Amino acid sequence: MDETQKKVDEDWKQKVEKEKIAPKEEGKFIPPEPDFKFFITTLALQASIALGHMANPETQKTQKDPAQAKFIIDTLGMLQEKTKGNLTQEETQLLENLLYELRLAYLAPETGEVK
Repeated sequence: MDETQKKVDEDWKQKVEKEKIAPKEEGKFIPPEPDFKFFITTLALQASIALGHMANPETQKTQKDPAQAKFIIDTLGMLQEKTKGNLTQEETQLLENLLYELRLAYLAPETGEVK
């Protein structure tokens, strides 16, 4: 497209910038930027809750849900397979470490190991 024919919506850009600043000024919750590391860490946290390693933030009770833990661990494994070759070294290492720790924790009750 010819540069003279491009129509740039400058008003839209200004609105987005105002939206970024407004919640900070009003003291409202600002969600973090979407990030793969944050996403997989959140899933790992959910798996840890399902494994009974920490209290559920909603109930403040520690409960084990092995089926839920296995589902989340398997989901992380699927993400590892589907994103192979598309992650940074840091993201790859984090995912490998999380999966190793979660799989070990999942199997620990079966093997009698205490972590």
